[in-house]
Amino acid sequence: MGTLQKLYTETGHWIAFVFALLAVYVAGPFVLFNEGILRGGAMAFGVVVILMHNPLAHRHKNAPDWARGLLWGIDLVILVGFLFAVKTFFEIYESFWDGIFILETRELLIGLFGTGVILELIRRIYGPVLPIVCTLAFLYAMFGGDLPGILGHSGFSFEETTTAVWYSFDGVFGRPTGIVSTVVLVFVVFGAILQSTGAGAILLKIAVSLTAGIRGGTAHSAIAASALFGTISGSPVANVVGTGVFTIPMIKKQGFANHFAGAVEAAASTAGQFTPPIMGAVAFLMSELVGERYIIIAAAAALPAFLFYCSLFANVYFEAVRQGIKKEKTGPKLTLTDWLLSIRFVAPLIVVVVVLLKGWSPAMAGFWAVVSAIIIGAILDAEFRRSPRKLIDAFKNGGRACGQVIIALGSIGIVIAVVKLTGVGLNFASMVVALSKGSLFLALVLTMLACLVLGMGLPTIPAYLIIVLILGPAISKLGVPMILTHMFVLYFGVLSNVTPPVAIAAYAAAPIAGANPMRTGYQAIKLATVGFLIPFVLIYHPSISLVVGFEWSSFIWIMVRLPVLIWLVASSLVGVDREPLSFIERVMRFFIGVATLSTVFPIQAGTLVLGLSIIVFHRLRKR
Repeated sequence: MGTLQKLYTETGHWIAFVFALLAVYVAGPFVLFNEGILRGGAMAFGVVVILMHNPLAHRHKNAPDWARGLLWGIDLVILVGFLFAVKTFFEIYESFWDGIFILETRELLIGLFGTGVILELIRRIYGPVLPIVCTLAFLYAMFGGDLPGILGHSGFSFEETTTAVWYSFDGVFGRPTGIVSTVVLVFVVFGAILQSTGAGAILLKIAVSLTAGIRGGTAHSAIAASALFGTISGSPVANVVGTGVFTIPMIKKQGFANHFAGAVEAAASTAGQFTPPIMGAVAFLMSELVGERYIIIAAAAALPAFLFYCSLFANVYFEAVRQGIKKEKTGPKLTLTDWLLSIRFVAPLIVVVVVLLKGWSPAMAGFWAVVSAIIIGAILDAEFRRSPRKLIDAFKNGGRACGQVIIALGSIGIVIAVVKLTGVGLNFASMVVALSKGSLFLALVLTMLACLVLGMGLPTIPAYLIIVLILGPAISKLGVPMILTHMFVLYFGVLSNVTPPVAIAAYAAAPIAGANPMRTGYQAIKLATVGFLIPFVLIYHPSISLVVGFEWSSFIWIMVRLPVLIWLVASSLVGVDREPLSFIERVMRFFIGVATLSTVFPIQAGTLVLGLSIIVFHRLRKR
């Protein structure tokens, strides 16, 4: 049994390797597969990879041999059955174009089995939340016709529901699956290759060196490193694990509390998902859905992300003051070799930007990014040259990550199919508008709360997709430009990673820090408080997007107020500026800071003057 298990696992690794190679091939200037083969093939590879990396028997190692043998048998049935379900999809796919096909009970049951397999694998890798949501969506399509009021619909049969979910362009094999297969997966592989070339280690060293002179330097270096690393990783959890093992011990060593060290890493890693240029690969998916060039998406995300990190820096600075932590006198000296090695990270990102500016597709940018990362890694890293195994392992890791992404997209396809079939998305949008009584602010608050709930426990891409599908129309109905709607939804979908009770990024950071997960999560929310305000700023002051409604006067005016907001809110939450603040001072700072975002000019001007006066008076008084 042991030899067979080892063979099974090793086969799974090599299938992941092939999957990663295919992801790069599809993105490149080669002959493409037809759309049906591409989507179905990607889903089949994803299922096989995840199934072979997460067998049931590995979860029950202490079970009797007969029970473990039964579990291996179940996985074998799942594997063969799903491949047969994809084969059936291929056979019927050509009929999708004219819409004329009749499904027998056999095909419907096969489609239901394939859907069930995806939900089971999602349960194994992401837990029960998403499978429950998808199952409820499927049942809603079949039985929601009996619900009263706005939640009701005309009612759909098992045949209609299964057809929409499995045998259509809207469900498991829908447009998002196509976009991710052709554009996003290559960037997932790109991130895995960058990690294998040692780009993360050199980024951390550069970040530590550049921030050593700032009070609380190691925490600041963790923020900088996580920002750089997070933009290429497709998951806040992967970012926490990838950089946190280095940064969290450094933060603790300087004197910060365990839960604070974990919270810094969790908040910074989460923010990497909306930080250009890669934005955890979600930028390219958003580009396709919004219908804007990638460069527009990246530009719109740049300044809000920068402001978020400024707020994290401010929080860390005030915490260092509160705990009496002094700045380090010197950091590691950066040598010419260090700067040369940093090219491993910088050059491929430059390649991405240059290719996109030339007007080529995002997929082609990903292809050349992978090629450049391999070539530069081979030139600058002797171990990388001597050991092809390092590159092979990178592709294996990339293929496994691709499997996780594509399976998550398949599950989201179930929800998309149901939303389109029943029209519940528009109904939900109408409900939000009705509850807000036409108030944009109330609609945004309701949407924010729903985003934080729907995004809990989900990776970035599926969280963004499911939320924008259901909640996006609510904001758009109130006249908000589509690109800002998508940015608003993305922010809160991502910030759900540090929002208790789930707070998945905080839960990943807590064991590394040796801290309580819930306490780490609440500290992460405290650090990210200004981040919860930035999406609202983006809606009401679109000039900071640089691409929507840009006016120099409004841009300069909001950029004058935002540093004051960040300083006042951060100091109020930590309870210190140059010296400790009283409770009254903290409350005043918080509300005056938030009030600078008012849409009424006299309030804006008055609170700005008042806020600046409070800061200046405090620092003069405490000299």
